Amino acid sequence: MTAKTDRKAEPDVALSVRGLTISLPKGMERVHAAEGVSFDLRRGQILCVIGESGSGKSVTANTIMGLLPKAIRITAGSIRLEGREIVGMGPEALRGLRGRVVSMIFQDPLSALNPLMTVGAQIDEAMLAHGVGTPTSRRERAIELLTEVGLPDPELMYHQYPFRLSGGQRQRVMIAMALALEPSILIADEPTTALDVTTQAQILKLIRDIQARKGMSVMFITHDFGVVAEIADSVVVMEKGRVVEQGSAAKVLRTPDHPYTRRLIAAVPHLTGVDRAPVPVADTEPVIRVRNLVKTYRSGSAFLRTERIVPAVQDVSFEVAPGRTLGVVGESGSGKSSLGRLLIKLIEADSGQILFDGQDIAPLPEAGFRSLRQKIQMIFQDPFASLNPRMTIGRILTVGPVAHGMSHDRARQEARTLLDQCGMDPGALDRYPHEFSGGQRQRIGIARALMFKPRLLIADEAVSALDVSIQAQILQLLDRIQRDTGVSMIFITHDLRVASQICDQIAVMQKGRIVEQGPPSQIFLDPRSAYTRELVAAIPGESPRGPHPVAAAN
Repeated sequence: MTAKTDRKAEPDVALSVRGLTISLPKGMERVHAAEGVSFDLRRGQILCVIGESGSGKSVTANTIMGLLPKAIRITAGSIRLEGREIVGMGPEALRGLRGRVVSMIFQDPLSALNPLMTVGAQIDEAMLAHGVGTPTSRRERAIELLTEVGLPDPELMYHQYPFRLSGGQRQRVMIAMALALEPSILIADEPTTALDVTTQAQILKLIRDIQARKGMSVMFITHDFGVVAEIADSVVVMEKGRVVEQGSAAKVLRTPDHPYTRRLIAAVPHLTGVDRAPVPVADTEPVIRVRNLVKTYRSGSAFLRTERIVPAVQDVSFEVAPGRTLGVVGESGSGKSSLGRLLIKLIEADSGQILFDGQDIAPLPEAGFRSLRQKIQMIFQDPFASLNPRMTIGRILTVGPVAHGMSHDRARQEARTLLDQCGMDPGALDRYPHEFSGGQRQRIGIARALMFKPRLLIADEAVSALDVSIQAQILQLLDRIQRDTGVSMIFITHDLRVASQICDQIAVMQKGRIVEQGPPSQIFLDPRSAYTRELVAAIPGESPRGPHPVAAAN
């Protein structure tokens, strides 16, 4: 393929993509990962590229960085970085541009950072690869970068390994590495998707501040229109490898032209400030009562004075009535997931009571709890990791009930019925998890949890990894299932917007304790705790007291 090189770069355009077509290997469901993609990133601006999984956002970014796998090829189009055509450019020339002209922040910093190298060594390596500075000057520059991205005690952080850092700290390290050679263009690929709301707000503010201070051009990839409302100057919307709409952020958010853009905006959850209509149930006795629950993690050795004590759950009390949903919200490390694991007895409590249908299950040994395990089921965050890749969907759904005495034929029939209720073709029974999308796998996970007809469902970040449109479908499915069956739910999430859509009560956790509890209208419109107010204020593009740009677009 020969790229066009006669096109002159506009002086205010840092990155120009024209007619970019990226072909997939033969035998794939689609012929092209991207087809005819065209857009401009102007100097000193933030361009948000938005779309669902499979829309072509990340493959376009990787193409710009020269990071395409060998099996995927550019078959048409042009990419100009600061006026230089890079389509057809050799590996050595591309390597010279990466870091110096264009740099990238990846979605998962733990996977992108080398676990065997210290933070300082990795920043040093980025500069050394381009022959920049001396060991002393590179160390000084690394500490300066760690300071610039707001990491505490940069001297200490320089010597830390990535696994010792929080998600937000790791993302700051990735930003420091990306800025090491002061590139004019920064590509950020979903850098805040896995972060809790306050950390997300900090990273967005950091990227905005750095962009404004250095006059950088930023291409920000996201599937969240809340993020777009917060930081974007202009927007490109992609669907199935094509650009379907682009324009200023204000125009796209308030008066979108394309039906796909309108669907994405309509699917964005936002704080309603309105309490959910209760599910009608005859029984009002709580399904679960938790009293003064405590769990502390210990590691290291007290004798060698290396013991580390982490109070994960501290004096937590709440109850959930039949047909009601309690949302448990808070930042990473607040104790939400530890609480969920305590309730399903994947870990043992240090003290306190877990009264399930009046019986205290906290002190029960595994043998005593086994018969009750069917009545408390969990929907996990990562549906791919929680489904056995070597088992068909039919076996995944039926193996548990059959082990508890249900006949194989009846279990298969129940599985077919549940798949249908979850919006899946019963023919999925004979297929494997890798044959389904993330949203479909989460529906299968929900069907598996419902096979036992549980009294209580615990959903641990069950929609955090999904696109907003798929997220909306799963939330509607859970609401319908609860109204049909009367099942109670504990919905663990770091996204307050999601919690406001599906929960009857909200419990806000901070450092292992519930600092505030009440209905969504009180928690989001009149929070009593300073921590809750901080969480609500940190939601991107959101104001619970009035319409924000995303809500206004609806």
